Amino acid sequence: MTYKLSLSQARSLLLQGQALGSVSSSPIDVLKQLGYVQIDTISVVERAHHHVFWSRFPKYKPSDLEQLVSSRQAFEYWAHAAAYLPMEDYRYTLHMKKRFAKRESSWWPRDPKLMKAVLSRIKNEGALQSKDFSAPSDTKNGWWQWKPAKKALERLFMEGKLEVTHRQGFHKVYDLAQRVIPDSVDKTMPTDSEFAQYLIRRTLRHHNFATPSEMAYLQRGHIKNLVKTEVNHLVENGELVRLAVEGIDQDYFASPQTLHHKPVRNRQVHILSPFDNLVIQRKKLLDFFDFDYQIECYVPAAKRKYGYFCLPILVGQNFVARIDCKADRKVGKLLVNTLSWESQEYKTKYKDRVMNKLKAFAKFNNCQI
Repeated sequence: MTYKLSLSQARSLLLQGQALGSVSSSPIDVLKQLGYVQIDTISVVERAHHHVFWSRFPKYKPSDLEQLVSSRQAFEYWAHAAAYLPMEDYRYTLHMKKRFAKRESSWWPRDPKLMKAVLSRIKNEGALQSKDFSAPSDTKNGWWQWKPAKKALERLFMEGKLEVTHRQGFHKVYDLAQRVIPDSVDKTMPTDSEFAQYLIRRTLRHHNFATPSEMAYLQRGHIKNLVKTEVNHLVENGELVRLAVEGIDQDYFASPQTLHHKPVRNRQVHILSPFDNLVIQRKKLLDFFDFDYQIECYVPAAKRKYGYFCLPILVGQNFVARIDCKADRKVGKLLVNTLSWESQEYKTKYKDRVMNKLKAFAKFNNCQI
């Protein structure tokens, strides 16, 4: 049997799953609901990971994330990109760590001698940054050049031998995994089936409904196939149901409990990061919100339509505008380069509310309009 949803019902479920339908009670609740929050280096406005938390928890401040890491409620690893994850999900990163350890070449090539030396120093000296491995000033090609050591640190991090214990500024501080991950955390390697089930559960938690391809996003072929198999088993057992959404030629899957969710009347205004968990699903944005979005910082300046770091603006169930702005921290001003409305109707209807939200966004960036 296939259950049918209207487009409005589907949008409401998506926004609830993304914790954008109501205000979350704490940063850790946001992280657990989303499953991960992407880390990004761009600082035109407050960095993406802080921005994502703020969009769901307006009282959020960057020190809240530092507290989650220091209290070992969160840790860094890889989701679809570098991310913060809830500590309770640690064992599900072991799958990728084991796979990465088998690779001889990658972004960070294996250098056993250097990796052994890096581990030895951290074991004996405690947590270190990449800058602690700089070459002596009189050595042109010394062992401790920043680039080789950084690659070794990242390789050890991806293999799970090192963890990021905290950051200083935006720089990673690495320590031995056993000194970072609490003893109480489950460190048993999940089976392939357990890992596939985890991907299904996590995706359905933060999207409420999804396709097997979305559940296995960026996973290897074996896991993709296993996710499809597990979804079929769960449907046969009644643990998942098949959904059809008005106007969209695609089957989705959801927990039966999802069908009992009452749509929340959502009138909130959200200025979202380009790396927001909702926004990075470009196809879903287009299919469900008729919003064709591209981040343009990677586009040549002459070809940009909306601006270098354009932020989507969501009001209720509709994406109504895009704003390209920059936090000028020297003078404490949020500079608005462009504000592009999706329609004149949206501008007339929502301008005042969007400007009020922009003031809050400026404050979050320690700026004023």
